[in-house]
Amino acid sequence: MKLNRIETWFVSLHMTAEPHTRRTILTSGAAVAGAAVGAAALSACGGADDAKPSTSQPAGDQPSSPAAAGQPLGNLADVPVGQAKAITTPDGKDAILARPTDTTVAAFSATCTHQGCKVAPAGAELKCPCHNSVFDAMTGAVKKGPAKEPLPALAVKVENGQIVTS
Repeated sequence: MKLNRIETWFVSLHMTAEPHTRRTILTSGAAVAGAAVGAAALSACGGADDAKPSTSQPAGDQPSSPAAAGQPLGNLADVPVGQAKAITTPDGKDAILARPTDTTVAAFSATCTHQGCKVAPAGAELKCPCHNSVFDAMTGAVKKGPAKEPLPALAVKVENGQIVTS
């Protein structure tokens, strides 16, 4: 494992023969945490040349497609009316299929918008095991925080009893 400059500095700081006070440990830990946050922020601000297309959609935008249109995600009969089912999309992403009515379906990313944990279906709700956020399984809307944003919708439709990407 290769250490970056900040990690190397942190290790060398704590490898000295001097005993460390609580203040030096807390100060150095805060410096490392701040540097990590700064590095993450800078990597998110990369130039247009190194930008990759985003797969997430801001709230209110059109649903995104988890894979090429027409890819099968599951059988309509496998998702009970008023409930949801966890699946993996053809491109390997965790998703949720929901069936609000006998003839309609909805799909959402299974990644919690709070801190990225995988939500799990629980009847008509989707629950995050990490921080207890709860989402409406039929709409992806937040029912209970700490999550503030709804789950991103995925574009799906029903064709010949199959739920497929659209």
